[in-house]
Amino acid sequence: MKISLKTFLANTLSKEELVSVYKSYDIIGDIAIIRVPESLQRRSQAIAEAVMKTHRYVKAVWCQTGPVSGSFRLRTLNWVAGERRTETIHKEYGCIFKVDLADCYFSPRLSYERIRIARQVQADEIIVNMFAGVGCFSIVIARHSKAERIFSIDINPKAIEYMHENIRLNKVEGKVIPVQGDSKQIIQERLQNVSEHVLMPLPELAYEYLDYATIALKPNRGWIHYYDFTHADKEESPTEKIEAKVSDKLRSLDVNFEMPFSRIVRTTGPNWYQIVVDILVKK
Repeated sequence: MKISLKTFLANTLSKEELVSVYKSYDIIGDIAIIRVPESLQRRSQAIAEAVMKTHRYVKAVWCQTGPVSGSFRLRTLNWVAGERRTETIHKEYGCIFKVDLADCYFSPRLSYERIRIARQVQADEIIVNMFAGVGCFSIVIARHSKAERIFSIDINPKAIEYMHENIRLNKVEGKVIPVQGDSKQIIQERLQNVSEHVLMPLPELAYEYLDYATIALKPNRGWIHYYDFTHADKEESPTEKIEAKVSDKLRSLDVNFEMPFSRIVRTTGPNWYQIVVDILVKK
């Protein structure tokens, strides 16, 4: 049985300090990304070493010092322990993802979402991934479905560079199509009325880009997989809040739709949630 981080630190930190240690952290390939509260900054090294001892395959630990930010959604990282590198190879569901965490966004916490969407894709369908990053959703779909093509758009040139590499590593050339640029412009110019599924795994921009997702769908019907953040008090339903928000916008666009599925993907802070809604659009 794996020892918890707090248990491992019990003989190093005081009881008061242990209370402040964050339980969760991300492990991407052989790199761990931790967050340390201000009160424990001087203990960062001890926490990082504990992570490496509880996960023997972790070779580097970086501390995220602020929120994901900027148009490329990058983390601000400070080296704490192990090797001074940010490039790694992450594996999930038989897929390989090479990524530099300083230059590209990657979240292992969306692993289940990637395979969940892949299992919905039918043979010969075309997918538009509006915020593809290094290609994670697209490659999992390519490997675990019989999709015809997945157009994978991202504005970050570094992400596109790694996407090309990941397409080669996973042997999905010709099936996953990298496209660099702003997805709203790419859809308007090249990808109107082409797809059965549109992926929007960028909560910060999904609402703003929702109308472009609808025009990427084929005229008869299709799916939008929409991700967003919301705050919800104990008496509120976070999924219902997002469903209401999205419903209002789709009605304003005169879109005929249903929302047969939604769920909390993860909590991102006290009373803050990441939500996914699967939207069936019937034009």
